[in-house]
Amino acid sequence: MVRTGVHFGHQVRKWNPKMAPFIYAEKNGIHIIDLIQTYLYLNKVSQFLTEEASKGKTFLFVGTKKQVSRLIAKIALNCDSFYVNQRWLGGILTNWKTIKTSISKLNQLQNLKVTGLSKKEIANLKKQKDKLEKYLGGLKKMSALPDVVIIVGQPDEINAVRECQNLGIRSITLLDTDCDPSLADLFVPANDDSIASLQFVLNHFLEAIKKGQKKYQEYQSKRKIRNKKNISLKNSFNKRFLKVKK
Repeated sequence: MVRTGVHFGHQVRKWNPKMAPFIYAEKNGIHIIDLIQTYLYLNKVSQFLTEEASKGKTFLFVGTKKQVSRLIAKIALNCDSFYVNQRWLGGILTNWKTIKTSISKLNQLQNLKVTGLSKKEIANLKKQKDKLEKYLGGLKKMSALPDVVIIVGQPDEINAVRECQNLGIRSITLLDTDCDPSLADLFVPANDDSIASLQFVLNHFLEAIKKGQKKYQEYQSKRKIRNKKNISLKNSFNKRFLKVKK
């Protein structure tokens, strides 16, 4: 964690006093995050993610800062989850019906055959598709509201935070020293600006989710086998019953 700079917070003047319990010290005008607490909270959150994934729950990753956008998409895709890595459109969660309509339109535009259309019509359709892809591309396969939302950069994603609160959706937040822990259900105190730090924490989240998803898949496979056996036994019983009846 030290090598990846997880412990570096923001400048002292930018801190949120509510983060005081998670700050170890101040050095050269920078707050230093208590890595012991980071370690404990990271384990707690990872365990939660594994448990939720093992139940078949879905996850939405949110992080729109330039330095994190690519990483957010990569991590989400690696665990078959959803993501928003450009501007958060107001109502993505609270106005889901409208957003879902826009996602359907995006999917239609991607499968649309342009044969017979004029260059102007094709250009207009491409413009619409590109705009929808930019903001909703990470939600194309999301058919319902997510069960858990993972947020990077709380001050920038405050609208996403509020929407989670309004709908009662569990949120997990990476908390830098300028964040408010009272707005997160679960959190990990950590540097949310450094790519190395973000990779360290998000990779732990990724591993935890994939571990739970593996358990869920194994459970589903065993369930299918049991159902097949039950159907086979039922059919066998029916055949024997009919023979006796004759």
